[in-house]
Amino acid sequence: MVFSECYITGECTKAFSTNNLCTGEAKPPVEQTWAVSAVLLNVMGLGMVLSFPSVLLPGLKAHDSIISTDPDTMSWLASVVGFATFPGYLFSAWCMDAWGRKVTQALVVLLGALGWLLVRLAADVPTLMAGRILGGVGYGASTILGVIIIAEYTSPKLRGIFLSLKVVAAFSGNTFVHIVGHYYSWKTVAIFGLTSHILAFVIVCTWPESPAWLAVSKKFDQSEKMWIWLRGDGAKSIVEFHRMIRAQKLRLAEIHEKPGLKTHVINCLQKFTKKDFVKPLIIVFFAVMLKEACGKHIFPAYALQITEEITGDRSRSFYYTLAIDLITTLSAAFSSALARLVNRRTLLFATGGAACLILTGICSYLYMSAIDVVSKDRAWLPISMFMLYFVLTNLGCTVIPLALLGEVFPVAHRAAGSAMSGLAMSVCLVVVLKVTPTLLGAVKVYGTFGIYGATMAGCLLVLYFTLPETKDRTLQEIEDYFIHGRFISDGKIHAEGEGNLEMREK
Repeated sequence: MVFSECYITGECTKAFSTNNLCTGEAKPPVEQTWAVSAVLLNVMGLGMVLSFPSVLLPGLKAHDSIISTDPDTMSWLASVVGFATFPGYLFSAWCMDAWGRKVTQALVVLLGALGWLLVRLAADVPTLMAGRILGGVGYGASTILGVIIIAEYTSPKLRGIFLSLKVVAAFSGNTFVHIVGHYYSWKTVAIFGLTSHILAFVIVCTWPESPAWLAVSKKFDQSEKMWIWLRGDGAKSIVEFHRMIRAQKLRLAEIHEKPGLKTHVINCLQKFTKKDFVKPLIIVFFAVMLKEACGKHIFPAYALQITEEITGDRSRSFYYTLAIDLITTLSAAFSSALARLVNRRTLLFATGGAACLILTGICSYLYMSAIDVVSKDRAWLPISMFMLYFVLTNLGCTVIPLALLGEVFPVAHRAAGSAMSGLAMSVCLVVVLKVTPTLLGAVKVYGTFGIYGATMAGCLLVLYFTLPETKDRTLQEIEDYFIHGRFISDGKIHAEGEGNLEMREK
């Protein structure tokens, strides 16, 4: 294999140079951007799935609705997406390990498209429910699969930007539903959701397979070709590829025979004894809780209800909701630039801590206005504070947890880690979607966000002591950190790796 002739220092051997593969120049990220665009289009359609209840439920309540239902059924139509995400997580975790990233992404996009098609054609509750379930399965499958694809297909310098854009795409879907749903029926909104998935599927058909998955599958020559197509043959690219291949050879050298079902089960259970699996799992668990507690999925689903309670004016709640949507989308877009400039830890804890303080002020003001200590005529004040709160959370608390899903798990644990992360995300999503309406009715907006704010603070505290800095680190460097407990220099890890590989081969 050509890349195996490259020194870990990034210098090329004479044989390597004569093949004209090592130019030492970075490749323009055209192919990486093209591949990621399919993920972003898919995520935009799935972002529409989450905010769709804000359009669907009022449409079902209308006197001219073609589907008759009751409040309990409508609550299930809104929250069933959360229950359906877990099968999606399991589906993508198994498929991306067995069939690769490209095939799995194509199947997931088709699931999302089928869900929107059923919603568009629905003339009864069962068909509508089936469409929502398929949308939930697609959402769950894409949540982790998307970040893994972005992490494996893009360079360390661009990874943070593209992962931030994934969040922007989801918020764009939320905003789009609130705007279009104000003027058109929920069936028309479903057409736009279907269109985004069709475009994503066309792009996925042009993809290469993930070089990381090909390396794990022992297809080193194909992995090399796909790596060059995506990342080019510059010096840094060669170093990163060489380290990935060496790490996989070390792992594969420990496997002496093809494992059966019993061995697979034992291996999965043994992962919970390995620190390079357990430590990332703990980080992801609290990151997922943080993402849900800050309101990423709560507000899109119940935006009109929340703003109406705060303002007391139903006619203006749409405009307040739209303003918050636009501001959160723009702030998520701005986080893409910050991801390139600011360390992950600095961004997360600075914006997360400030958001907790702002949320404390919001809840205090709303509580005092509820007991008539302060006037209720200044609705613009808590709405403005909410806008600032969502700006802060979308700069860090909703972006970085998703980035961590694609970064912290070593490639050997990526499928199992995805499944466990999916379980955590599914449980959290179901809880917040199902519990939030009850909380809003029982303890109002101030009590609901007070509970979520306390959860945010606890998660940030745990992550402060467990989360390493991953900005501009290659996936292999992050993997080495969780194995050795520290980031190791290229030269040292090269010497250790080659020595261990030679011993195993003997």
